Amino acid sequence: MKCNYCGKELNGENFCPNCGAANNTNQAFQNRQQNYQSPASPQFQQQNQYQNTYGSSPMVQVRSIATCIILSIVTCGIYGIFWFISLTDDTRTLSNDFTGASGGTAFVYTLITCGIYGFYWAYKQGERIDTARRAKGLAPANQGVVYLILTIFGLGIVAYALMQNEINNLV
Repeated sequence: MKCNYCGKELNGENFCPNCGAANNTNQAFQNRQQNYQSPASPQFQQQNQYQNTYGSSPMVQVRSIATCIILSIVTCGIYGIFWFISLTDDTRTLSNDFTGASGGTAFVYTLITCGIYGFYWAYKQGERIDTARRAKGLAPANQGVVYLILTIFGLGIVAYALMQNEINNLV
């Protein structure tokens, strides 16, 4: 076999000892090339859809809103903390906006500021959901102000439910 780039004789090596180019005639290399799936290929998209649906990858999870509300009440708000963190991480993933605080960090900021950061968080969640809606080809709902007002008036759990509804619709 000869190197495709410099023409030097190869003795089954994976890379040319002269120029360092990959040996494209190597059977193992050809097998890898044949098995490679482009992200645009239908097989790749079907596999990705399967992973999103059945949770074998760390993707956004569809949650029952009624179950989340009941668990938040029954656990005296402990599940609400988990839900807050999950909502933050899910909207970050859907919107592909990883510039802000993660779920855990946002919760700590809310604790440190005695809830003030939670107002900013609620508005920012609306922006991220709008970004995710645009990415899916949907019109933005501009719900950030609604989430903020609900949070200001102590109805954060209603804002959580509305956010979760949007996330469920986008997944």
